[in-house]
Amino acid sequence: MKSAGVISAGFLTMQTAVGALESAEALPISTAYGPLIEDPARILDLPRGFNYQVLSRVGREMSDHLVTPGNHDGMAAFAGPRGRIVLICNHESNSDQHLASPFGIHNRLLGKVKKDRLYDYGFGETPALGGTTTLIYNPKSRKVEREYLSLAGTCRNCAGGATPWNSWVTCEETVIRADEGVEKDHGYNFEVPVSSRIRLADPIPLTEMGRFNHEAIAVDPVSGVVYETEDRGDGLIYRYIPNVPGKLAKGGKLQALAIKGWSSCDTRNWKDLTTDEFPLGKSFDVEWIDLDNVDSPDDDLRYRGFKAGAARFARGEGIYFGNERIYWVCTNGGKILKGQIFTYVPSPYEGTEQEKDAPGTIELYLEPNNSEIVEMCDNLDVTPDGGLLLCEDGKEDNFLVGVTPDSKWFKLARNATGPSEFAGVCHSPDGKIVFANLQKPGLTVAITGPFQWV
Repeated sequence: MKSAGVISAGFLTMQTAVGALESAEALPISTAYGPLIEDPARILDLPRGFNYQVLSRVGREMSDHLVTPGNHDGMAAFAGPRGRIVLICNHESNSDQHLASPFGIHNRLLGKVKKDRLYDYGFGETPALGGTTTLIYNPKSRKVEREYLSLAGTCRNCAGGATPWNSWVTCEETVIRADEGVEKDHGYNFEVPVSSRIRLADPIPLTEMGRFNHEAIAVDPVSGVVYETEDRGDGLIYRYIPNVPGKLAKGGKLQALAIKGWSSCDTRNWKDLTTDEFPLGKSFDVEWIDLDNVDSPDDDLRYRGFKAGAARFARGEGIYFGNERIYWVCTNGGKILKGQIFTYVPSPYEGTEQEKDAPGTIELYLEPNNSEIVEMCDNLDVTPDGGLLLCEDGKEDNFLVGVTPDSKWFKLARNATGPSEFAGVCHSPDGKIVFANLQKPGLTVAITGPFQWV
């Protein structure tokens, strides 16, 4: 367990920069947690009274005798048996990233896994090296009891989302084709069941959820509708209405979000655009446009959807259901391309014909346009008190940035390992632990302390 010790000299914290920030943007700042303290181990800077523990590290031998892969990304925490916590973690790796492979250097351990347990075996030479790992953590003993590969042979598993039926949907952030150095087409979602037993999930692509540059998903637990983000500068927001709620592999309908009365709306608010600005804090009714040919061999879903009237977004990434609404971030949206946060309140008749009588609504919730507040927000979590935690993916210092329930900003942690992104932020079922990934060098950490929501 590591705890903060020495106050960082010359380190710009949210607290010390309050005057400059408020004069620039008049944005509300919370100083409840105080300044960040420099970590002598150079892993994680935290406020006084907070601690962290490294749970997973790239290159270690796992319980299944494979190797912890690198490029840790999206993640979720589930309640396990006997008080354990089950963490399912994505790994955003390509087929050529051998140092991040679960099969070790030069994939020498590939023979330990049956060919049919990998989605893309790569002819035995270039297997897809993304996928997921599952980690079983005992919060009482603070020990990792088990870690194993839980989905194999997928590519660039970026983020995803937890489902109400106790599974994790992992998303491929790629549209690489079978004739581009791999054995199969990629760009799909896959479902991984929550399990404390060492097992590989069936590698079944959820093709009717669309083939595109996936980032993350969130599920409305009332309707069972799944919402999807697309990590493109000109991407769409999608929803998937399953034929059978909770059974995604049984097919369904894919649609794209459109603003009612504002066809082909551009929400990005970039300065060089000639479109009208999408206003902050104003609610708009939504309608959903049916999409066809969702396997999209030409990777043109976003173009066809926009032409049909769907709204355009700036790199939709993290998405999460909380406070009876869907939140998602647009990493380079806004006037200075540093990030936006949208909310969508589903219709009481979401996904049915009756929703036309009471449509869902969209709002641009936050757009700070100040890089000292937030820079390139990525994964996100809705905290137990209804606030937000955001992962930064900027070029230099990256932080876990918080938003209180009354919309005040704060910084909870700084990645002290170097210029690498935070990812996979999530909280334990009881809210007492915040988990996060430091993508490079490839670490999962557990953060404890006096969280305001505990």
